[in-house]
This record gives sequence, C-alpha cells and structure tokens, in this order.
Amino acid sequence: MLKHIKELWASGIIITALFYSGFAAAHGKVTLESDICVRNMAGSMVHLSTYQPQYDPEAEYCTEIPHEGETFWVLDLIDHALRNMPIDIKIVRNSGTTSGETIASMHSTNHADGIIKGQFILDKGHYTLSVTGLGVPALHYEYPLQIQSKNLTDAFFSAVPYIIAFLLLALFTDKYLKWRQVQQ
Repeated sequence: MLKHIKELWASGIIITALFYSGFAAAHGKVTLESDICVRNMAGSMVHLSTYQPQYDPEAEYCTEIPHEGETFWVLDLIDHALRNMPIDIKIVRNSGTTSGETIASMHSTNHADGIIKGQFILDKGHYTLSVTGLGVPALHYEYPLQIQSKNLTDAFFSAVPYIIAFLLLALFTDKYLKWRQVQQ
C-alpha cells in the first residue's frame, strides 16, 4: 500500500514537472520574425530592449516593464538603411495619442553602429514609445509600454502548475480513499 502511494506521488510530481517546463520560454530564444520586440515596416526592422538592473540585472523586457522608476532602453536598428537616417524617439503617456503628455523625446543622427540607447523614469501606467525614421518615405514604429501593470496571461501560466498539482493530488487522494474502502 505504501509503495502504491509513493508511485502515485512520483507520477504526480513527474507530470507536474513536465507541464511546468513546457511553459518556460525566454525572450532571447526566438527568431526575429516572431520576436514581440521587433517592429517591421516596409522591410525595415527595429528591436527594442528595456532593462531595470536595479531590480534584476539579467532580465530583459520589451513592452511590459515590471517596476516603475529608472529604465534603460536600447533600440537596435536592424535594417542598415535606418542607420543612415535621422531617428526621432518619443515617449507619450496614455495610449500614444498625439494629445497625450510627452514624457521624453530625442533626435538621433549619429547611430552608424545601429544602436540608440537611453534611459527614462516612468511612473506606473500606460505609455507609447514612438520611433520615426525621417527618411523618404518616413518609417514609423510604435511600442505600447505597460509599467507595473498586471499581465493576466503570465499570472495564469505561473499558476497552472499549482492548479495541476492540486488536481492531481485531489485525484490521487480520491483514488486512494476508494481503494482503501474496497480493501476493508
């Protein structure tokens, strides 16, 4: 009987581990075409990375930034044509409408290496980071930023292993109690 319980628990742990490991995915392990931080306009691509080293020195974010405060950003101009044109970058509070409050803006003309970087301090809320290549034709990219807001998808996927473990525990307990009742 004790052996049977150990087998059920081992099976439950293995199944939970298999389900949990299937949901782990790092931002850096995807192709450029499927990366949510890449914007593509007329064949020209840009990639945004944001960092908050004061909270997690190794974490890289894109549009969902977990903490308010100082945030470092890096914009990679993947397309070589973008490296030769002036770039305007603007951060606007609230859904990116032109009537929203501009938090920060910058104009870059010297980015032959394809990298533009900076930092900003943002409060909790929703913002839009706009990137405009001032060429002919002008290219415009937008990144909706969420600062310290709840992401229900991530919360769901982080809770799934515990839900599965609870359901398996309930199932195995029920099976054990029924088996024990039959034995008596």
